[in-house]
Amino acid sequence: MTLRSLAILALAATGLTALPAAAQTTYPKNDYAKPEAWLCWPGKAGDACAIDLSTTVVKADGSSSVEAFKADPKAPIDCFYVYPTVSNDPGVVSDMTANAEELNVVKQQLARFGSKCRIFAPIYRQFTLTALRGMVEGKPMPGATDPAARQVGYDDVLSAWNHYLATENKGRGVVLIGHSQGSGVLQRLIPAEVDGKPIQKQLVSALILGSNLPVTKGGDTGQFKSIPLCKTVDQIGCAISYVTFRDTVPPPANTRFGKVANPDMEAACVNPAALLGRKELHAYLSNGMEIASASATPPTWVKDKPNPKTPFVSVPGLITGGCVSKNGFNYLEARVNADPADPRTDTISGDVTGPGGVVAQDWGLHLIDANIAMGDLVELVGRQAKAYAAKK
Repeated sequence: MTLRSLAILALAATGLTALPAAAQTTYPKNDYAKPEAWLCWPGKAGDACAIDLSTTVVKADGSSSVEAFKADPKAPIDCFYVYPTVSNDPGVVSDMTANAEELNVVKQQLARFGSKCRIFAPIYRQFTLTALRGMVEGKPMPGATDPAARQVGYDDVLSAWNHYLATENKGRGVVLIGHSQGSGVLQRLIPAEVDGKPIQKQLVSALILGSNLPVTKGGDTGQFKSIPLCKTVDQIGCAISYVTFRDTVPPPANTRFGKVANPDMEAACVNPAALLGRKELHAYLSNGMEIASASATPPTWVKDKPNPKTPFVSVPGLITGGCVSKNGFNYLEARVNADPADPRTDTISGDVTGPGGVVAQDWGLHLIDANIAMGDLVELVGRQAKAYAAKK
């Protein structure tokens, strides 16, 4: 992904909302009773989450094995997901047709949770990459300053959430998952519709990834007043949030991630691996795709061997991580434990690069916020599901 594309994606994640007043367009309400309004819905024909998630596990000595994946149709809890800015539709607001970019992002960030929860992922009319590109370049598209163009996506997700609650929830526990713009939507929806409301008792956890979730300094609540950050592996009704940077490329002063505007608050950082008692991050890395692109160049996983054919690769022991506070920023610091003496790769993909391949330090590893700890997140949700069942 190019520097410009990621700049656009990051602006969406951090809420580019200071727009001039303009006449508001009226958008018709979506009907989420229609199966085609959902990317993922249990039993739906063409469910975007019913896909191949097989993974080649590459060990430090270069040996490998294939790990199969199987969803659990009888999972005891649900997951409700809001995807990041990915639409390349030509207008200011995306349509309700799932294109390659929407299908790809659920493959990268969501479908693996199907081993622990039933998955619900609505399509929503998000502010597109196309329109955001114009804003970044100082050439706003007609309608880009219309406040309704920023509101319609939230209204869609709210309608989808209410339809899910009315027709499918039936008292089940639910995990809310978002990334980037999707996390921004959840950071509006949770305070308005969950925090302090009756449904809060069914909240298993909230995964607010790739976004700055404000909490009081040294505390565990803030924007979510009665939903604390997760502190233990079996805690429920709590939130996990982090943004990711390499240990060798920390956030510079101009970064948009790891810091919040309110001086009395800080960006939350919860390391899911640490909750499980380990430093190693259980990553499921893409073998050739990114969240907003159908293709990317993966590293050579093992020297002098052809790359595997599975859509994902896991590299046990290669990546460790921990939440750090440095220079006023809070973030998940990822370390690649390179060993030039063994045949396995000494690097991972995920940086944003500009002209000449120069790394854009201010975006960190935003592209793989979800992938870099996907195994930990899935395992943690499974533990939380058991804790929720025991409490219930």
